[in-house]
Amino acid sequence: MTDDLVQRLIEASELHGDFILSSGARSTVYFDKFRFLTQPDLLDELASSVADVLAPGTDLLGAPEGAAMLLVAAVSLRTGLPLAVVRKEPKTYGTRAHVEGRVSHGATVTLLEDVSTTGQQVERAAHALEAGGARVARIVLAIDRGGGDHLKTAGYDVVAIAELRPE
Repeated sequence: MTDDLVQRLIEASELHGDFILSSGARSTVYFDKFRFLTQPDLLDELASSVADVLAPGTDLLGAPEGAAMLLVAAVSLRTGLPLAVVRKEPKTYGTRAHVEGRVSHGATVTLLEDVSTTGQQVERAAHALEAGGARVARIVLAIDRGGGDHLKTAGYDVVAIAELRPE
């Protein structure tokens, strides 16, 4: 990861105003992940940086359902690694799956998230993968707005491309 990439992610996504974060806290700064996840050049460079910090022995990528699916797909295409997506709630029809994709028992997973303020959503995704027999070896956050602290306290190895704390 480079300072230049971090600066370009910030420039693309930083908004100023009055925002309510996922934690419920108010902030005068908001990072709109879609402003970097939908720009091919930034997404590609971010995927490259994420690929460089995957946990050793990663054989499966994971992401919570939502915008992080764009990032995990880009990293999967770059690395050739398969991926799994953790739904917010299990489907109520068909397979009734909570995790979409093949998760082998004992799989070593690097879980990806776009922006994390509380860490709660990505922690729920980690628990779902672990319940399926996988081992979450690392969580990579594109932008850590404080969620990384919670995830580290919960015992996860966390790497952030950029750490930007709420004001």
